[in-house]
Amino acid sequence: MKHLLLLLLFSLLSLYGHNGALSQAPTYGERGSDLGIQVFQHVVRSKPLENVVLSPHGVASILGMLLPGAHGETRKQILIALRYKKNGPYRMLKKLHKALSAKSNQDAVLIANAMFTKEGFPMEGPFVATNKDNFQCESRSMDFSNADRAAEEINTWVNNKTKGHIPSLIKADMLDSVLTRLVAVNSIYFKGLWKSRFQPENTKMRSFTGGDGNVYKVPMMSQLSVFNIGVATTPQGLKYKVIELPYHGGSISMLIVLPLEEDTPLSRVIPHISTATVHSWTSLMHPRKVRLLIPKFTADAEVDLEAPLSALGITDMFSQAKADFRHISSEPLHVSKALQKAKIEVNEDGTKATAVTTAILLARSSPPWVTVDRPFLFLIRHKPTGTILFMGQINQP
Repeated sequence: MKHLLLLLLFSLLSLYGHNGALSQAPTYGERGSDLGIQVFQHVVRSKPLENVVLSPHGVASILGMLLPGAHGETRKQILIALRYKKNGPYRMLKKLHKALSAKSNQDAVLIANAMFTKEGFPMEGPFVATNKDNFQCESRSMDFSNADRAAEEINTWVNNKTKGHIPSLIKADMLDSVLTRLVAVNSIYFKGLWKSRFQPENTKMRSFTGGDGNVYKVPMMSQLSVFNIGVATTPQGLKYKVIELPYHGGSISMLIVLPLEEDTPLSRVIPHISTATVHSWTSLMHPRKVRLLIPKFTADAEVDLEAPLSALGITDMFSQAKADFRHISSEPLHVSKALQKAKIEVNEDGTKATAVTTAILLARSSPPWVTVDRPFLFLIRHKPTGTILFMGQINQP
């Protein structure tokens, strides 16, 4: 009898303060991020007017955890989609994991991975060791015969790792009390403080034209400062603004993408995005003193990954007849569920402005206003590795 491998992918982005084309081969962070971006593009095609939040790196991470257990065509499909080298990318993935979670980032990036396995389920030693060594993956034995209790235990782990921001990931009915053998979970928590803080007293209710065409009053943050800003063009000739908001550590920043023309829908720009596109923005953006207005927003989304991953060629792992995870266990396994849950909170908080910024705030000249008052795309990027930690489209803050 075929048994079930239940794969659950989780990620959280929390941005708030203490109160509340490439010229060289892509890095492994960029390779994984590109697959995640393609998943995002697939999801938003069916949800053009909704808020969607996704962690591209989280998608790549959970596949990276499964990779050492896969064999044959199942392994080949994952490698091709991720553009990883055939002879094991684990040394590079270990290095990437270390770089993303390094204290030198200053902004907190906490990555946690776990394998919840059925009591007595024999996993292959090399599979367990590879995940522990490269992803600091913890393993826990569980009694899946009591689905309610098992779900509660997994959700408690998620709640702890995300500091309470996502208290629940799975429901008991996702767990088959007889057939479930393994639940793989990836958690990403990010807390970034703006390099140049938005003062709360400058936040005012302003108009935002939603993706549905309706006008909403939303709290709009505002500050006068220097930001990297540029105008890029899609292959079809559509122009869009790119604005970079750095976090105080300097290694991570948020990139805001906004169509230049008000009547250009965001959906016409998103298909153009890749890590090569993002990399090309660095030569287009230049420091400019502006009055920047962007909305405070909170958004969360749950994404079933089976359809987008299947559309990108990763099909066999979901098939009882074709999945080959012989390096996880001698028992036949397949993926019954691939899920990601993400959340983002953006508000004014950050560190105090630097001396340079303070001086700029006192400048007399009247700078242009850059107002993000209609649907926009955001990306959270770890600059040293090019990894896209999170991305999302915001149609209504």
